[in-house]
Amino acid sequence: MSRESKITRTTKETDISVSLNIDKCGNCKINTGIGFFDHMLTSLAIHGGFDLEISCKGDLDVDGHHTVEDVGICLGKAFCDALGDKSGIIRFGSAFVPMDEALGFCSLDISNRPFLVFNAEFSNEKIGDYDTCLTEEFMRAFAFNAGITLHLKAEYGKNDHHITESLFKATAYALKQAVKPNADGSAASTKGAL
Repeated sequence: MSRESKITRTTKETDISVSLNIDKCGNCKINTGIGFFDHMLTSLAIHGGFDLEISCKGDLDVDGHHTVEDVGICLGKAFCDALGDKSGIIRFGSAFVPMDEALGFCSLDISNRPFLVFNAEFSNEKIGDYDTCLTEEFMRAFAFNAGITLHLKAEYGKNDHHITESLFKATAYALKQAVKPNADGSAASTKGAL
């Protein structure tokens, strides 16, 4: 059975559609109107090993905040929907990813207990048209809507592009581990359910 989901969400600030298939990889079409953010979402999909299509029309005349946060909400909801009751998955994932001089770390638990620990500092306010502070906003929106405990840390780095990309790619590889089916298909919990 394919684990997939389609989410649409329209507000006065954004109009978003997300199509996700966790079990297929190769189809990735991202258009949010923010080039660097598209690049990060493409990295998340390619390195996470899933199909992802995202279309977002947001109030970029204001700034990128609503677009980035609302895409995080929709992508989180899509993951939550695609994974159903989350039984039968490994649940935990961790990854270190280097990006030139930067090293990013992610550890996560698909637990239905959303939480975010975000430890990264940036030198600049922007990468292209993308506000560097929005990485934390995206990750919070994603984690809380997907039901994920998410810990992210930029171990070190100087270039904000590299720091951000290492965090997105580390998240991708941690997700790739966590969504894999476990050996017996049971819920990976002493409670018997997630």
